[in-house]
Amino acid sequence: MRRTQVHAALAALAVTATLLPAAAHAATSAATSPPAADPALAGRPGEAVPAALATAHTAGRVEAAGRSVRYSWPGVYFEGRFRGTGVGIVLNDAANDYDVQIDGATVATLVTPGRTTYWVKNLRNGAHGVRLVKRSEGQWAVGEFGGFVAAPGGAILPKPADRRRQIEFIGDSYTAGYGNMSDTRDCPAPGQIDRTTNADVSFGALTARGLGADYQINAFSGRGVVRNYNGIEPGTDYRTYYDRALIGVPGDVWKNPGTWHPQLIVIGLGINDFSTAINPGEPWTPETLVAAYKSAYHGFIDKLRSRYGKKAVIVVSATYMSNTTAFADAARQIVQDRNKRGDDRVRYWYYDNTDLDYGGCDWHPSAHDHKIISQRLGDFIATLPLRW
Repeated sequence: MRRTQVHAALAALAVTATLLPAAAHAATSAATSPPAADPALAGRPGEAVPAALATAHTAGRVEAAGRSVRYSWPGVYFEGRFRGTGVGIVLNDAANDYDVQIDGATVATLVTPGRTTYWVKNLRNGAHGVRLVKRSEGQWAVGEFGGFVAAPGGAILPKPADRRRQIEFIGDSYTAGYGNMSDTRDCPAPGQIDRTTNADVSFGALTARGLGADYQINAFSGRGVVRNYNGIEPGTDYRTYYDRALIGVPGDVWKNPGTWHPQLIVIGLGINDFSTAINPGEPWTPETLVAAYKSAYHGFIDKLRSRYGKKAVIVVSATYMSNTTAFADAARQIVQDRNKRGDDRVRYWYYDNTDLDYGGCDWHPSAHDHKIISQRLGDFIATLPLRW
């Protein structure tokens, strides 16, 4: 079975602005020009809490930008409530795709919408929920959310409360939902991977919603713990970017607002470290790569343990690979080592390829597969010593 190439996920994304309505009652007055200074996104100097979040809930890694917030990780979502017959969504992103959901149903997919206020109209007059979620990765791009706007005669209601349960998913393209909506494994067309990636139906998002949990999907395709896919971009790896709110901004650091304390962290890193042969000029042998992977992984767990405390459960996951068991063997050994040191809240989870069709782009898990993986993860989580 072939493994992921980074393809267009690492390239500049198309900046066309297209709207794909999924229901007749979704309509837009969107501007389709590229991102630029937008009065609706402009802020007041010294504003402590962005106005965009005064009436919108998010658990994602966002960074204040005046009245708006900026972000770049996949699966970031914003939830709100309103009364009336419509709602506007203030958005500025010419590189990523989004789903718009009303009362739990997707009413539109916004493809690289640019600077816009997207309007959903002609709803039943009453109270409704609205959710905006970033489908695609677009690691190097920055999106801006400017808040929800009530239609004439309506009102924005107080935002939903934070959920008590919180899960952080850390990983690569499998965690991001890379190409999971594709109906073919070959995705060579420009933008094809972006259009067919939907983090909102990845196994992490499905699992968290099934548990009634807030979540983050901090995933980066093609990245490993110490070695990226096929040795690309040596000197960087997943850990290079993990601490950032804006992935493509060197030195950026996400500032936890004090509300993010996940009781469960699920890590899926290792496919890219081990899926391809070591190339001439790379600084490893198979043995030293395993040693470097284990050492770096321990250091990463140390960081998570320091950040989230000794009670958080950390799941080190591995999965089937057709060409090697190095990933699963190393991940299992890491957990055994942690347990021997007295940390029994680090657990090992392996999911095999049974019933998976790998029908997504570049032989990645399909939407069908993500449902199965989510079910298996949910069963595993039920065995963990979580008090949430």
